[in-house]
Amino acid sequence: MQKVYKVYFLLTLCVLFWSGNFILGRFIKDEIEPLELAFFRWVLAFILILPFSIKYMNIKKCIKSTKEHFLILSILAILGISLFNTIVYVALQTTQATNALLINSVTPLLVLILGVLILKNPINKIQILGFLSSTFGVVFLVLEGNIAKILELNLKNGDLWIILSATIWALYSILLRFKPKELNHVELFTTLVFLGIIYLSPIYFYQGYSIQREIIMIKQNWPIIIYVSFFASVLSFYFWNNAIAQIGPEKSSQFAHLMPLFGAILAYFFLGEKVEIYHLFGACFIAIGIYLSLFLSKR
Repeated sequence: MQKVYKVYFLLTLCVLFWSGNFILGRFIKDEIEPLELAFFRWVLAFILILPFSIKYMNIKKCIKSTKEHFLILSILAILGISLFNTIVYVALQTTQATNALLINSVTPLLVLILGVLILKNPINKIQILGFLSSTFGVVFLVLEGNIAKILELNLKNGDLWIILSATIWALYSILLRFKPKELNHVELFTTLVFLGIIYLSPIYFYQGYSIQREIIMIKQNWPIIIYVSFFASVLSFYFWNNAIAQIGPEKSSQFAHLMPLFGAILAYFFLGEKVEIYHLFGACFIAIGIYLSLFLSKR
């Protein structure tokens, strides 16, 4: 049981880091193009994990596994590395944070649906009740306690990109169940990042960015690139992949409902925004939903 609580704690850190990634992606939308941020994020992430990879990886085993399971590893790399965050950064160029956080909250529902369709997982009443409670908490939080505000939301191109990114992440989480069993977490993550960079590189180089431009961009924004590379990539992906292996994609995805709450907290500390009473009510519904899904529902 102690091991399970550790997984929950690491999952909480994971979505906290991803919440920061959303805020930063919106904050620097005029400084770095989405493809640039995604490319340098994963290149630096790969450099950061190399020392651990050398120590904990069996390179021959990874090469053999990649050859034998090339299709599923490529699909996971394209979905989780090449596409997901790139599309999120594209979406944050045009959509408002309110829309993005609200729409992103459909991820747990998509995971449940894909789990039924692909993994043939059953859904019980407690899970449904927990999901509805968490979703209501997210909607209540994002709409600032005024449900009537949902009529004022206007879908933009960025909102459609967020829907696509949420679908991609849900599919990645489900398909992670089919990863090669012989690869440990470090080997799997390193392999996926390596393949993801390969698939992302042609699109990046096709843009024709000059070396001088990229050097200036990195110098001006290096703290943000380090954050999204280490905290939102290396640590978060390790925590998420480990949680999928330990408790499954359905329970893990429930923690995505914490992102709007964390977004409000981060905005309070870093953007000077106030924490209102609706934040507390929304947090209560989210906590109840996660409790029902994790502790009362049967596997």
